[in-house]
Amino acid sequence: MSTSGDERDKQRLLIIGARGFIGTYAVQAAHASERYVVIRGERSSTGEPNAVHMDISDEASVNRAFQEIRPNAVLLLAAMADIDACEAQPQTAFAINAQGAECVGNACARTGARLLFVSSGAVFDGTKHDYREEDETTPLSVYGKTKAWAEVAVRGLVPTATIVRIGLVLGFARRRGTNAMLDQLIEKWRSGQPVSFPTYEKRNPIDAASLSGVLIDAIGDLRMSGIYHVGAADSVSRYELGLRLARRLDVPLDLVRPQETPIPGRAPRGRDHFLLTYKIRKARNLEFGSSDLVIQRCFS
Repeated sequence: MSTSGDERDKQRLLIIGARGFIGTYAVQAAHASERYVVIRGERSSTGEPNAVHMDISDEASVNRAFQEIRPNAVLLLAAMADIDACEAQPQTAFAINAQGAECVGNACARTGARLLFVSSGAVFDGTKHDYREEDETTPLSVYGKTKAWAEVAVRGLVPTATIVRIGLVLGFARRRGTNAMLDQLIEKWRSGQPVSFPTYEKRNPIDAASLSGVLIDAIGDLRMSGIYHVGAADSVSRYELGLRLARRLDVPLDLVRPQETPIPGRAPRGRDHFLLTYKIRKARNLEFGSSDLVIQRCFS
């Protein structure tokens, strides 16, 4: 992959999962920083410039991509993120989320590339209100278990790696086919379809634009390593979040339905994943603000 004279002075940043919901934001943030040559790691090859085909569950595929582009830094976003699909297909979930992270970690360790891995509040069981980075992981779901396993693998292979845990990411999709919650909600509400939201699940959300800025900033800071939590200063139930979004979108509130008990057959979910963010706020001099501000930023 050839580079221009200006690009030779920049770090080569590989964003794996660049076509996903968060990935599209991260690519834009990386370009805006003007610090990197950004290479998009994509499972479905598009043949576009500055993109490389790779399947993180295939070690040979990962190694070929690393040999081709020789990244200085790697942002690993690719994952099987549908928690119910993970529960139904545990072997596939483990191959992508756990073994995939291990394959990327091995490649980073071998080549000396800096690694930032995005994990989830689902590594906790949600039985208490606030979680610190040092708390023991207690995942309930297959998805949470794969992420907890991946965290251990990444830290073992790349001790300098940064791991960022998130509870819930809000924002509008920047390309079709992603799992952006706001787009899915609007599509249902516009057709007059009511949507049920659990009253018993609480999260402290973050907007995709703010999150991507944190990720790109963190991967460039050689002083940062270990686990960090990102999210709003307060938590909100999914039902209350649904009401706030409906008001913001001028949607009739009767299309927001309270769900009082878990739906049988779905993957187990922690009730309270409030991730304390003091550590990253201190390290980067950040303030994420309230959940209302997070929602506001999604529409700005």
